[in-house]
Amino acid sequence: MTSNMDREMILADFQACTGIENIDEAITLLEQNNWDLVAAINGVIPQENGILQSDYGGETISGPAFDPASHPAPAPAPSSSSAFRPVMPSRQIVERQPRMLDFRVEYRDRNVDVVLEDSCTVGEIKQILENELQIPVSKMLLKGWKTGDVEDSTVLKSLHLPKNNSLYVLTPDLPPPSSSSHAGALQESLNQNFMLIITHREVQREYNLNFSGSSTIQEVKRNVYDLTSIPVRHQLWEGWPTSATDDSMCLAESGLSYPCHRLTVGRRSSPAQTREQSEEQSTDVHMVSDSDGDDFEDASEFGVDDGEVFGMASSALRKSPMMPENAENEGDALLQFTAEFSSRYGDCHPVFFIGSLEAAFQEAFYVKARDRKLLAIYLHHDESVLTNVFCSQMLCAESIVSYLSQNFITWAWDLTKDANRARFLTMCNRHFGSVVAQTIRTQKTDQFPLFLIIMGKRSSNEVLNVIQGNTTVDELMMRLMAAMEIFTAQQQEDIKDEDEREARENVKREQDEAYRLSLEADRAKREAHEREMAEQFRLEQIRKEQEEEREAIRLSLEQALPPEPKEENAEPVSKLRIRTPSGEFLERRFLASNKLQIVFDFVASKGFPWDEFKLLSTFPRRDVTQLDPNKSLLEVKLFPQETLFLEAKE
Repeated sequence: MTSNMDREMILADFQACTGIENIDEAITLLEQNNWDLVAAINGVIPQENGILQSDYGGETISGPAFDPASHPAPAPAPSSSSAFRPVMPSRQIVERQPRMLDFRVEYRDRNVDVVLEDSCTVGEIKQILENELQIPVSKMLLKGWKTGDVEDSTVLKSLHLPKNNSLYVLTPDLPPPSSSSHAGALQESLNQNFMLIITHREVQREYNLNFSGSSTIQEVKRNVYDLTSIPVRHQLWEGWPTSATDDSMCLAESGLSYPCHRLTVGRRSSPAQTREQSEEQSTDVHMVSDSDGDDFEDASEFGVDDGEVFGMASSALRKSPMMPENAENEGDALLQFTAEFSSRYGDCHPVFFIGSLEAAFQEAFYVKARDRKLLAIYLHHDESVLTNVFCSQMLCAESIVSYLSQNFITWAWDLTKDANRARFLTMCNRHFGSVVAQTIRTQKTDQFPLFLIIMGKRSSNEVLNVIQGNTTVDELMMRLMAAMEIFTAQQQEDIKDEDEREARENVKREQDEAYRLSLEADRAKREAHEREMAEQFRLEQIRKEQEEEREAIRLSLEQALPPEPKEENAEPVSKLRIRTPSGEFLERRFLASNKLQIVFDFVASKGFPWDEFKLLSTFPRRDVTQLDPNKSLLEVKLFPQETLFLEAKE
């Protein structure tokens, strides 16, 4: 008689080998073969010429070899750290290969995964655990074997173990950990994020949901209700740990496998049917959700559908709308949207652009090609069952938030109110055309929220993708990355065109600058020449005026001179001979009684004014111009004759 844990492992191995995803179908096939794994596999995958050896009873079964074309390849299972990790067998088994066994070993607050061939011994497991847990092998008791305690030298193959096994370590000789370390481990778990891989049994669809360790089991079930429309009280669960007995328990305390844990949920059609299934499959591990069961137990008696009851409860949690109706200013509306979004889903969310849609276009498209980004428009709808899950699990995922902030300008709008919906459709028709507006207009409420990916082009704005709310984080990321690939290719072309245009403009700008500088140089030359000519003209005028003035003075002095006396005169006559700087001599006779000033006037009348030239005598050498001009020639001893010479003053 196999135990519940054995059946879980046999079921997991059977699904991994055969690729049968439907749990009910797999259980039926195993029960038909009395839970004999090899017999059940041979019943699904017939053998022709090979020999398949059982790892559960040591028996050998002959049969036809496996034909790859006769059975589809099993779908790859997502990576998980749950109790089992299926390993795909070889397509054609001719002889027995070493069998790999998975062990999950629990020690206090830690789980260690060990993978070994079945030819290894128990002691080798302990040696691996010694390195991982830092516990000496001599202090370690490895428990959880189906056959009871085993020796370290026991070969694993002799124990006929299933592929996936759970063991635990006891250390009675070591002191228990302090309460402070336990509290620290719990606090660390509360800060961790758990990936729950939840399979919806009826539609065979898988959801990958991220929850923090502080989230409760009740929150998980309510989110699953939003995804599957199965009310919490009608949810039938598989895969919860046995310690998860209370829906108010947080995930960190529930015993879930970290970082991933696999669960299955289905609909329990009626309490009677659920009890009947529970009796028939008492060996399976099921967790039926009874949350809020007392509160809504009699709801059906009053003609109220459970979905309506929970829908009202969910709506009641919303304290205020995401966006005011008929908001005049789009920036104010988006401020309220951001504040309400943060209050509902936390501060880890995309940075919503605060401003009009036109301003978002300017920020994303109408900048340099290197600085351009894609525009992501998030369309919210409070009445959609997908909204809460999409916002909390997809839109607020750290990977999505980081990718959007780096590569997108994110703008949001709430379509819950008819007035806001009509206003957005008008904007959409104006900016994207009637086809896109009609596409959004025809979307059903349950298809929201929507994510529009917009790329700016030279003449218009192109909608690259419309992402509906029924998606996963991986699919959302893939579609965002696909849009980025298209955008990056277009951006490289735009950058190239912009660089070429800027190069042409730079050349033209340099040519214009050189031409401008040339014109300025020519103008400066012309102005300098004009200034020089004007200065020469001014100096020439001054010179002419000075010459005219000097000539006038000379003429006036010449006319004012007394007549030259004759050599034979009754009065004494002084004969002066004056040598000019050019070597010429000026000769004239003066009366000895004439004043020295008359000599100065004579010299000035010949072009040598006394204020510019000195009149010097030879023996003795003296400066005559320094003498009193009112004295007579006789008094200054320039009689009867004297030779003087002119010298320019310094």
